[in-house]
Amino acid sequence: MGVELRDPSPRSSFDDDDDADDPEAALNPGGDDDGTVAPIFRLRRLPQGRHDAQSASSPAEGSVMSVYVMMHRIRRLVMAAIDDTYTLDELRAPHMDHQVVRPLVDRLYNPRDAAIVYCLVANRVQFLRPRSREALHQGLNESRAALCELLATRILRRFHEDHPGRSGLLLLANILVSGFDPCDTAPESVRSRRPQWAIQERGGHERKLTALELAIISESKMLIKSPACQLVVDAVYKGVVVYTPMSFVDFLPDHYKYHPVSLYEPRRAAILNHRRLIVPQLRNLIELMHFIILLLLYMLTVAHYGFGNDLDGVRIYETVFNIFAAGWVLEQFAAVVEHGWEVHAQNLWSFLDVTFVVIYAAYALVRAIELLFTNDAYFALPILCTAAPVLLTRIAFTLMPDNIVFIALHAMMRDFTRLTFIALWCFAGFVMALLFLARTSGEGSLNVGVTWATITKWLLWIWFGLDGTGIERAADFHLLLGPMLIITFAFLGNTLFLTILVAILTNTFSKIISNEAAEIQFRRAVLTFQGVKSDAIFSYPPPFNIAAMMILLPLKFLVGPLVFHQINVAIIRVINAPILLLIGLWERRRVWARRSKSSRLRSWRFFPGLSPHGDIQVVFSAEPPPEVMDALEQMDALHEVAIRDHGPTVPPPKDLPSPASSSVRRRRTSNSSSIRRFEA
Repeated sequence: MGVELRDPSPRSSFDDDDDADDPEAALNPGGDDDGTVAPIFRLRRLPQGRHDAQSASSPAEGSVMSVYVMMHRIRRLVMAAIDDTYTLDELRAPHMDHQVVRPLVDRLYNPRDAAIVYCLVANRVQFLRPRSREALHQGLNESRAALCELLATRILRRFHEDHPGRSGLLLLANILVSGFDPCDTAPESVRSRRPQWAIQERGGHERKLTALELAIISESKMLIKSPACQLVVDAVYKGVVVYTPMSFVDFLPDHYKYHPVSLYEPRRAAILNHRRLIVPQLRNLIELMHFIILLLLYMLTVAHYGFGNDLDGVRIYETVFNIFAAGWVLEQFAAVVEHGWEVHAQNLWSFLDVTFVVIYAAYALVRAIELLFTNDAYFALPILCTAAPVLLTRIAFTLMPDNIVFIALHAMMRDFTRLTFIALWCFAGFVMALLFLARTSGEGSLNVGVTWATITKWLLWIWFGLDGTGIERAADFHLLLGPMLIITFAFLGNTLFLTILVAILTNTFSKIISNEAAEIQFRRAVLTFQGVKSDAIFSYPPPFNIAAMMILLPLKFLVGPLVFHQINVAIIRVINAPILLLIGLWERRRVWARRSKSSRLRSWRFFPGLSPHGDIQVVFSAEPPPEVMDALEQMDALHEVAIRDHGPTVPPPKDLPSPASSSVRRRRTSNSSSIRRFEA
């Protein structure tokens, strides 16, 4: 898959040079009724199942390789370049950068190939995949995975440097969020081995993945925190870049229209644009509003039961809560299915949502049993009361998703859960041993009255240091073996386990704090990627999503795709009319305010003398003329400075361009283009 450049559409009066680096200002007129701009880049694909003879060999200048061939080419190059274990810092060292990284970047970079970053991240995922037969080479594979991430970061940065402005933003968005088929032009023997699960029809976009999704799965935090990737993430988060996302399974699929990666112009969009409901920034606000409603209904149900104990009042609040909560649970389950649990688990509050769903399921089961046999709520509502810590904590996580403390808690919770499960599994042996001792050699009534629950309680009290009854009664199990088991458990639980737990959690917390900026940007990318939804079920707020599943899903099999799309869009706009109206008016006002602010800023540029640093700004406002640049190059040759900085190195192969000379040429090209933009 490649990119063919063509002249962008004329700039409107809204756009100016100062907005080139602002994703919100990367708008141009034209597009469809949704306000999306006609793509400036045409994405070219090789036909499925056909081999290109030139793509299988070393590509000529400007040619494009298929995704399948490029993935294998990258794997061969990376495996040949790295045959020993290296850390990421060692790969970024000057000698490794000059001998390995730069030649590979120059060899792989193709300004017409938008799939190169995807292929690099796909190879990183494959290198990181644990394989028992390659356990001895796991460290080497991790080094190769780190090299793939470093190459992807450098190549994405080069795309960003070579394609500035609006067109560059659109190209970067196509690189990161466009879907690619890994089996593109693969042989039939390879395509036949693909998993044969039921795939929903998406008009030729089935089985495709994005580079951003693979970066999240492989935790490529260096790639995600790069300025180019953050530019795209911020544009997608604010709705400047819009597209139809790829998903695994949709509960309510409506893929009659496929929207490619494009720029959004709110002034040309419909006032009730239902596609703005999947903009991550707006989607997060809508989901927060839904959760606040859920919390208020929960508080009314539990508080009314606790204070008034009026079963009629409880049933009113409880009925409303159950209907809304069922729709909210359906929305969360659809979010897990949308991109898979592996991506959803990267969300900060995913474990809290799962905990509440488990509590709500237990409450619903007990409540259903009570309604069948009795008319009371003595057991179900107390179970529901245990969800209060989860719901209130979830509010804090939602309001502060960029807080490093919550990010650390999310990572530490995974380690804590894993280690606690291992400890409980191992300590269960002590319960069984003491229970068998009590029944075989217990003194007095111990072999009759003691149960596994009593023994577990005594061991837990010892574990937390609350009570010593278990130690006092140890000799009742067995004169010698009872105290030995109890003392061994006390040492292992209070000394070894707690020491290991504190060490692991401290190490996890220190790693996150040391890389705070990357962690925050990674979580923001996860939140952005999960916010773009393709399933139509997310356009229906709870509990309307349940009605949509019960009515529209059967209707889909009775009418054609066009009729179903029209009915679905009409219902969505009617249900969400107030929200869509507010979104449309707010976005248009924001554009008008930015135009006014931009006009005021332009007027100040005519008076640089008003600023005490105006002369300095004038000097650096434009690049020097070509004759000055040639004179500077004669005085200080940049490629010689770069070589001296890296010391003596092995010259690159003859078929590769000099890294320093290529960077100088790219810098000169960028300078000349900047001069042309300034003169224009």
